[in-house]
Amino acid sequence: MRTAEYDREQVLRQAMKAFMAKGFAKTSMQDLTRATGLHPGSIYCAFDNKRGLLLAALEQYQLDRGRQFEQFFSPSVPALTGLRAYLDNLVQECSSCESDKACLLTKTFNEVDEEDAEIRSLLCDSLRRWQQGLEQQFARAIAEGELAPDRDPALLAQYLVMGIYGLRTYAQAHPQGDTLAQLTERLYQDLCR
Repeated sequence: MRTAEYDREQVLRQAMKAFMAKGFAKTSMQDLTRATGLHPGSIYCAFDNKRGLLLAALEQYQLDRGRQFEQFFSPSVPALTGLRAYLDNLVQECSSCESDKACLLTKTFNEVDEEDAEIRSLLCDSLRRWQQGLEQQFARAIAEGELAPDRDPALLAQYLVMGIYGLRTYAQAHPQGDTLAQLTERLYQDLCR
């Protein structure tokens, strides 16, 4: 039997876009074959089913977002400078109104049934690691004198995550870039005071 050849990362990124556009439940196998260029049999062979493809797409999303995070928070860049660039990028994503700029983790988290423990666990772990990464950056900002030593990096990270969740939700109904930039600037100033 011949093995199908395809670029796994490219297939997963295309599947991500399909899931972000319609959500897991509304994305059909036909949508996925159109998006990925794979035949249904190839999807089933490689990923077992649509849910398996979602799990693989979520893992790829985590890897891609992790690389992006590292670029913004390079050790050679002050932590607050990285945070400013990270938030500016978030505003661009939210104001673009492009479905493939949505957050796959939060979109899936809001949609997936609570009884799917595997997906919920993967989502919670990923969101927890993201928050811990932000906490490390706030700790670095404190250690390097960018923030006062009495600031709590864990609380700052929680506040930022809450603000990002809120900004992404708000942007669904109000994607105006100027408004989002003003709100993000306020969030940034609150974190830096």
